[in-house]
Amino acid sequence: MYYLDNRKHKLPHIHVKHQGDEVVVSIPDGSVLEGWIPGAKMRMVQVWIAQHESELMVDWHLSVCGERPLKIEGLKL
Repeated sequence: MYYLDNRKHKLPHIHVKHQGDEVVVSIPDGSVLEGWIPGAKMRMVQVWIAQHESELMVDWHLSVCGERPLKIEGLKL
């Protein structure tokens, strides 16, 4: 997440970078707003979002207010 990042993509979202590629993913539903990463990596991101949706929404609200987001655990398979 980037601070104050709600102008271009007004929906709550995260930015994911993988080997030079970047995708912007909606938090509520895991849909792609912009960009691309390989399919297997994208599925992992979507699982992680589903596991941590409420935490991500809290972090989204903190970030758009310019506050530091809280740490969120990595993906648990």
